[in-house]
Amino acid sequence: MSNPWLKKNPLMSMWLSAANRIAGTMRGQATAQAKRQISAAVTKATNDNLKAVLGGTEPASPKAKPKRRR
Repeated sequence: MSNPWLKKNPLMSMWLSAANRIAGTMRGQATAQAKRQISAAVTKATNDNLKAVLGGTEPASPKAKPKRRR
């Protein structure tokens, strides 16, 4: 006689598929957020280091806007 606990359960299969889909979405969002935070931290550290090294120099003057011709 076969064991009924070893038979496929369509309801359980659908539930696990949905759970895996949700977990994958959450994992993707968490990974993307971590990458954004790492990128922001690296950019801030780079800017801070450049300001420390180039602290004595004057910033470049902004270019004048070209006059519009009529």
